[in-house]
Amino acid sequence: MELGERTAVMGILNVTPDSFSDGGRYFDPEQAIARGREIEQEGADILDIGGESTRPGSDPIPDDEELQRVLPVIEALARVLKIPISIDTYRAKVAEKALEAGAQVVNDISGLRFDDNMASTVRKAGAGLILMHSRGSRETLHKQPRMDDPVKDVFDGLASSVYIARAAGVPERAIAIDPGIGFGKAAAASLKVLKSLNEFSKLRYPLLVGTSRKSFIRSLTQESSEAHVWGTAATVVAAIMKGVHIVRVHDVRQTRVLADVSDRLTC
Repeated sequence: MELGERTAVMGILNVTPDSFSDGGRYFDPEQAIARGREIEQEGADILDIGGESTRPGSDPIPDDEELQRVLPVIEALARVLKIPISIDTYRAKVAEKALEAGAQVVNDISGLRFDDNMASTVRKAGAGLILMHSRGSRETLHKQPRMDDPVKDVFDGLASSVYIARAAGVPERAIAIDPGIGFGKAAAASLKVLKSLNEFSKLRYPLLVGTSRKSFIRSLTQESSEAHVWGTAATVVAAIMKGVHIVRVHDVRQTRVLADVSDRLTC
């Protein structure tokens, strides 16, 4: 993909019964496949498919269960979509099977920390790799102490993930980075990171930001679904104005408009 000409929109498709925003809505494979096609029609540039919720309080599931959820959807959509498919997983086994089924990108919330085989799996497949910053183990992702300097911590964590990927032979052109808004970060830390997105350009990799409907937005506005949608919209525009390359969202149609107009205002 050519990144930089315009902001790319990554559409979220959670094939889970318990994701924080749309859990259960697309758990049925047929509904998930229909939503995947709709996401492309709404203007997405990438489709991100996930089979395990990593919301606060969620529990890990076995590899085989994750594969049972995502493989039928990936196989069906890979035959009909023109946009690339990303697999949202931190497991090398799941990534390998998903890439064989037609996915082209791995979106790893652990930044290669949870599975030592992930980097080599991506390299062997010639796939793209999104490295997200997070802290702690899978079980303690959302139970981390406050950070004294969240921007430095995120910068250093992403630099470490990039080093691991490059040492394993993943090409520079295959890598994007994600500061992991809301993962192991209190609302104030997430806001500070979001305000400082330009700092991460020093790593010289395309930047992805995912703020869609996340809990830190609730600390800024009233408790309503409409407020979460508009709060997300504000963070998306702010991220684009700071030079982000990819925004990961649930509401693709609305975000496509936001991105297109924001891009014209920044060029």
